[in-house]
Amino acid sequence: MRPLLRLLAILFAMGLAAPALAQSPSAAEAQVAWRLLDYVAVDYAGAVTNGRVTNPAEYGEMIEFGGQIRARLEALPSHSAKAGLIRDAAALQVSIREKADPSVVGAQAKALAGAVLAAYPSPLAPSTPPNLARGATLYAEQCAACHGATGRADGPGAEGLDPPAIAFADLERARQRSVFGLYQVIDQGLEGTAMASFAHLPAEDRWALAFYVGRFAFTDAEAIEGRRLWENDPSIRVAYPDLAAVTQASPAELAGRIGDTKARALTAYLRRHPEAAVRPQGSTLSLARSRLAESEAAYRRGDRKAATDLALSAYLDGFEPVEPALGARDGALLRRVETAMTDLRVSIGKGAPIQEVADRVARVNALLDTAERALAPQKADNVASFLGAFTILLREGLEALLIVIAMIAFLRKAERPEVLRYVHGGWIAALVAGGATWVAATYLVSISGASRELTEGFGSLLAAVVLVSVGIWMHGKSHADAWQTYIRDKLSKALSQRSAWFLFLLAFVVVYREVFETILFYAAIWSQGGHIGMLAGALTGVLILAVVAWALLAYSKRLPIGRFFSLSSILMAVLSVVLVGKGVAALQEAGWLDVHPLVWIPRLELAGLYPTIEGVLVQVLTIIVLVVGFRRSSPRAAS
Repeated sequence: MRPLLRLLAILFAMGLAAPALAQSPSAAEAQVAWRLLDYVAVDYAGAVTNGRVTNPAEYGEMIEFGGQIRARLEALPSHSAKAGLIRDAAALQVSIREKADPSVVGAQAKALAGAVLAAYPSPLAPSTPPNLARGATLYAEQCAACHGATGRADGPGAEGLDPPAIAFADLERARQRSVFGLYQVIDQGLEGTAMASFAHLPAEDRWALAFYVGRFAFTDAEAIEGRRLWENDPSIRVAYPDLAAVTQASPAELAGRIGDTKARALTAYLRRHPEAAVRPQGSTLSLARSRLAESEAAYRRGDRKAATDLALSAYLDGFEPVEPALGARDGALLRRVETAMTDLRVSIGKGAPIQEVADRVARVNALLDTAERALAPQKADNVASFLGAFTILLREGLEALLIVIAMIAFLRKAERPEVLRYVHGGWIAALVAGGATWVAATYLVSISGASRELTEGFGSLLAAVVLVSVGIWMHGKSHADAWQTYIRDKLSKALSQRSAWFLFLLAFVVVYREVFETILFYAAIWSQGGHIGMLAGALTGVLILAVVAWALLAYSKRLPIGRFFSLSSILMAVLSVVLVGKGVAALQEAGWLDVHPLVWIPRLELAGLYPTIEGVLVQVLTIIVLVVGFRRSSPRAAS
C-alpha cells in the first residue's frame, strides 16, 4: 500500500476508534494491549522461523507491537497485578528481539493476554446469541470487498494492501484465533494496517460479524459432526457453560484437550450455532445481567432512582445467592465483584456521566463472566470443597467462640455455675436455629440477599452495642480495689434472673449471626459437589475450634481475676469495633445506608474495616465511646 493511502487508512481507523477509546481510558488501553498480544501470538510465526527472520516487514511489526504492548500496560491504572504484567511484557520483548521460537513467543503472548483480562476485565461475550444472518449482511456490505466473499482475502479491494488483508479461511491462522480476538479487532481496528475500527456499529452487530467471519475456515460437514459431539458428550457441554467460554476458546487450545479433529468440528458447530451455549434461563447471574442492563437503560433516560434500585437488585437478587459458593472458590474474585457493584451504585448515586455508568456496568458484566466460569461444575472437587468448608467455619466460628468462651470463663471466675446454663442454652439454641435455617433455605423458602445482609447487619450491630457496654463494665471491675472480694460479694446481686437471660440473648445473637452465614456458605458448597471434602473440612474446623476453646478455658483458669477482666475487656472492645464495621458494611450492601468510598483505606475483612466513610466513621465513634468509657470506669475517674 502506498504510504499516503496507508496513512489515510490509519487516520480513518483512529477516527472510527475514537468513540470506543473515549469510553474508558483504562478499559481501552487494556483492550488494545490484549488485541496486540493476540496479533503477536498468531502472526509471529509468519515473521520468524528457526531463529531467522523470514519476513522483515512482519518482524518489524512484531518489534513495534512488543513496544506498544509494554507502553499500553504501563499506562494502565494501579493494580496489584500491574508490575507482573509489565515484567512479562518486557520478557516478551526480549523473546521477540532474540527471534525466539514461535511456540515460545505465542505461549508468552497468550499467557500475558489472559493475565491482562484477569486484571482489567472486558466484556467477553454478547448478552444474547448473535444474529448470524445480520453478520452475513454486514460482512457482504462492509468486509467482502477486501476479505473476499468466502473469507479468502481475494476481494477487489485487497489488491496492493500492505500488509495484506486477513484470510479468514486460512485454517492455520483460524486455529489460533478466538471469536473474542476477532471481536476486539472489529471493535478497535488494527494500527498500522488498513483494518479500520467498526466501533460505530452496535455491539451486537460486532459480535455477529465476529462469529460470522470465525466460521469461514471450518466446513459444514465439520459442523454436523460438531453437533453430534455436543449433543452426545456431556463433558464437552460442561466445558462450555456459556457464550463467554465459546468466545474465548481458540481451536488450537481446544485441540490440546480433545484432539484437532474434534476441536475443528466443535468450533464449526458452535460458531454457526452460538445459541447452543446460552446460559440456562433463570440462573441468578443471568438475572444480575438483566438487572444491570435495565439499570443502565433507566440511567440513560434520567431515572436515577430506578437505576439505583435495579443495580441493588442485581447484587441482592442476582449475585448474592452465588456469593457463598464463589467465596469458597475464589475469595479475591468475590471481593472484586462486590467492589465493582458498589462502585456502580456510587456512580449512579452521584449522578456520574452516562459513559462512566456504562463502563461500570461493562466491568461488572465482565467480572460476572469470570465468576460464572469459576462456578462451573467441573471446578468443584474435594480439595476445593475441603478448603472452602474449613476456612469458612474457622473464620465465622472464631469470633463467636471468643465471646462465648469469655462469658463462660467470666462466670467460672465469679463462681456462678448455675448461670452457665443460660450461656450454654444461648449458643445451643443458635445452633438449632441455624439447622432450622438450613432446612428452610433448602426445602421451604428462598432466603433473599436483602434478608441475609439485614440479618448480618443488625445482628452485628446489636452484638457490638452489647460488647461495648460489657467491655467498659469489665474494664472498671479489673481495676477495683479488693476486686476478689468485690466480685464474690457484688456479682451475685448483679447477676439477677434478668441479666442471666441477657447472657442467653448475647450468646444466641453472636453465635446465630455466624451460624447463619456459615449455613448459607455450606449450602452453596454442597450444591456444587465435593461432598466428602466439605464434610472433612467442616469436621477439621470443628476440631480446631474445640482445641482453641479448651486452650482458652484452661488459660483463663490460671489468670488472676483482675488480669482476666482486663484482657476480657480489651477482647470485647476489639470485637465490638470489628462487628460494628461488618454491620455497617452489610447494611450498605442491603441498600439501607449510603456508600462513600475511601480509596486510601485498605479492605481488611478480619478487622471489619471496609473502605467507606460510613464504616470507618462508625468504627472511630465506637473507639471514642470505648476510650471515654474505659477512662470514666477506671478508679481515678471514679474517685
